[in-house]
Amino acid sequence: MKALFVQYPKCTTCKKAFNYLKEKGVEMEDRHIVENVPTEAELKEWMDKSGLETKKFFNTSGQLYREMGLKDKVKDMSQEEAIKLLATNGMLIKRPILVTDNSVCVGFKEAQYDEVLK
Repeated sequence: MKALFVQYPKCTTCKKAFNYLKEKGVEMEDRHIVENVPTEAELKEWMDKSGLETKKFFNTSGQLYREMGLKDKVKDMSQEEAIKLLATNGMLIKRPILVTDNSVCVGFKEAQYDEVLK
């Protein structure tokens, strides 16, 4: 299985997930979320494939999220509006994101990765 791993290299959670995938021998394309921001089409596809609510794709602990006052705005956005906003800056997107043929994981939980990779 070849996976797409979308991350911010300075993020400690991303580092943990990256090392975990390396230890498991997962073949992956590694992508920097800020230098290569996911497109609106990718985000839409990932949201659909993940089954998660749109708001789960926001990096709610990020500085930019707080500076933009998005906490109260996100809940009133349509999925289309949220996707447009997320595609403007990788720092708004929760990470890491692991994309496989069958699933999308947002964030890093070992049990979830184990389930997806088996």
